[in-house]
Amino acid sequence: MEIKLEYTRKRSEFGRPCNFTDWPAEVTVDIQPDPSLADDFIPQDPVDFALQQAPEMALHEVNTERAQVSIQGMNHVEGGWPKHVDYQNPELTTRYREEVEREEVYTRSVQRLSSVRPCPDPPRKPSEHPRDAAMLSLQVMEHYIRQNNAIDIYEEYFEEEEEEEEEEEHPSAKTITVLSDPNVTKRMATHLCWHPDANRALAVAYCSLDFQDSRKDMSFDSYIWDLENPYNPELTLKPSSPVVTLEYNSKDWHHVLGGCYNGQIVLWDTRKGGLPAEMTPVEFSHRDPVYGVCWLPSRTGTECLSGSTDGQVLWWDIRKLLTPSERLILDISRQDQLQDALGAISLEFAASMPTKFLVGTEQGIIISCNRDAKSPPDKIANIFTGHVGAVYTVTRNPFFPKVFLSVGDWSARIWTEELLDSQSIMETKCHIPYMLDACWSPVKPAVFFTTKSDGTLDIWDFLFHQKEPSLSLKVSNDPLLSLCSQDNGRIISCGTRQGTVSLLEISPGLYTMRKNEKTVTSTMFEREARREKVLQDKHRERLLREEERARAKTEEQEDAQAVFKQAQADFFSIIKAERRRRGQ
Repeated sequence: MEIKLEYTRKRSEFGRPCNFTDWPAEVTVDIQPDPSLADDFIPQDPVDFALQQAPEMALHEVNTERAQVSIQGMNHVEGGWPKHVDYQNPELTTRYREEVEREEVYTRSVQRLSSVRPCPDPPRKPSEHPRDAAMLSLQVMEHYIRQNNAIDIYEEYFEEEEEEEEEEEHPSAKTITVLSDPNVTKRMATHLCWHPDANRALAVAYCSLDFQDSRKDMSFDSYIWDLENPYNPELTLKPSSPVVTLEYNSKDWHHVLGGCYNGQIVLWDTRKGGLPAEMTPVEFSHRDPVYGVCWLPSRTGTECLSGSTDGQVLWWDIRKLLTPSERLILDISRQDQLQDALGAISLEFAASMPTKFLVGTEQGIIISCNRDAKSPPDKIANIFTGHVGAVYTVTRNPFFPKVFLSVGDWSARIWTEELLDSQSIMETKCHIPYMLDACWSPVKPAVFFTTKSDGTLDIWDFLFHQKEPSLSLKVSNDPLLSLCSQDNGRIISCGTRQGTVSLLEISPGLYTMRKNEKTVTSTMFEREARREKVLQDKHRERLLREEERARAKTEEQEDAQAVFKQAQADFFSIIKAERRRRGQ
C-alpha cells in the first residue's frame, strides 16, 4: 500500500510577503532559582571571550571565479621575428638583419620613409635623376635625425644631487607555495624547469635514485604544475620509465624533453596530453640513467643533446629519434674508449656560447667540450679538476658566459675558461652537509643559490660576503636535491627527497641590480683570474726548479762515482808499477 500526501497551493500564493502585526508580550514559562544548585557553581576568573569583527560571507561571495586562459598563435604581418629565427640568439638575429639590409625592398622602404614629410628648408631642388632623389632623401632623413638629437628630453641634470642613499635591506625569504607529490609512495623531485612563457607553470621530474628501489606501488608519473592551482597538477606526464630530468623548449613551448632512468629520451607535446609523442629505441639509447638534457639553438629548434653516466653524450633531432645524429665518448685520455669514459651526471649548454658545453662527471672532473671539432677526441677541449666528489651541477654565469659555477662534495667553486687546466678562481668554505645543487641569479651577476643535504638553502652574494652566505634558510628537514630560479630572480623553487617542491620569494635586495654592479663583478672575476694565473705560474716555476735540482743532484752523484773509479784505477796502476820496479 502506497501512502501519498498531496499538498495543493495556488501559484499566486508562492512568494507572498509576510505580514507582521503587533502582539503583546506574554510569559511562556517562569522557573524560580534553586539555592541548592549554588554549591555546584564554580566561578571563572578571568573570562575570555572571542569576538569576530570580520563580516561573515557566503561561499559564493568568497570564492571568485577563475578566468579561462587559452594559448593561441599570432600572425605578425608587420614587425616581429620570423618563426625560424630565435630572437634570443644574437647570432641568428644579426645574420637575419644583414640579409634584410641587403634586399632592394629594404632600401626602397628606407628611401620612401625618409621622404614622407618635406624638409622645411631643403638643401636643393630635387631633380629627376634617381641618384639625386636618393641623396635628397638621405639629407632629409639626416635633418630629422639631427633635429631629434638636438634636445634630450630624458636628460637628468641633477642625477648625482638627487640620488639618495638607499637603506640596506636585510636579506629575507618566505615560502609562498608548496607542491606535494600526489602519490602515496613518495619519490624524489630530481629536476625542476620553469615554463618559458612568464614562468606560469613548473615542470617537476619525479624519480627514485636509490639503488635497486623495488617498491611495487611506486608511480612513474611526473607532473606540470600551474601556480594558480597548486593542489592539482595541470598535466600528468606518463613515461614508460621514471623521468630523471625535464626541459622546456624555449622556441616551442609545447615541447618538453625528458631523460628517463632506463636511458631513453622522451618527447611530450603538451597540446596532445600526457602520453609521449616520440621516444628513442632502447637499443640506441643510453645504458644508464640520463641525468642531463639540453635544447640546442638551431633554425628548426628540434636539436638536443643528452648526457648519462654510461660515459656518452648523444645528439638527437626530435623529428627522427630512431638513432642519435652524433656521439661523444667522455674519455679524457682522448683514445675514444668507452670502458675508460667518465660518467656524466650534469650537463650545461648556454645559448650565448653555441659551440661549447660543459659536462660534470661522477669522478669530480669537469669537461669542457667543443661541438664544432672535426674528430670526437678533439671535442674534449679542456679539463678542470678540483672536486673530490661527483659534480652534481655545472652552470654558466648569465652575464659572463666564460665563468661557470660547479657544486660537488662539500663546496661550490667558480671557474673561468680563460685559465686552462687550473684550479678554481673562487670557492665557498667546506660545509659539514653535502652540497647537492646550485644556480646563478638571472638578474644579479654575483649572486647564486646552493642547496645542502640538511635541507638548507644558502644565498651567496660574493660582492659583499665570500666566506659566509648572505642568507641561510632552513626549507625542509629532507635533503634539497633540485633548485631552479625564475627569469626575474624573485621566486626560487626547491625540490626535496620526499617530492615536496617549495616556492620561496626572496627580498627585493637579492633580485634588484645595483648601479655599476655588473662592472664591479667583472672586475672581481678578472682580479681573481689574474691572482690564480700568478699562483699557477709560480707553481710551474717551482716545479721547474725542483726538476733542475733533481737533475743537478743526479749529475753530481754520477760525477762522484766517476771520480771514485778514476782514483781507484790510478791507485791500482801505481801499485802495479811499484811491483814491477821491485821485481826488476
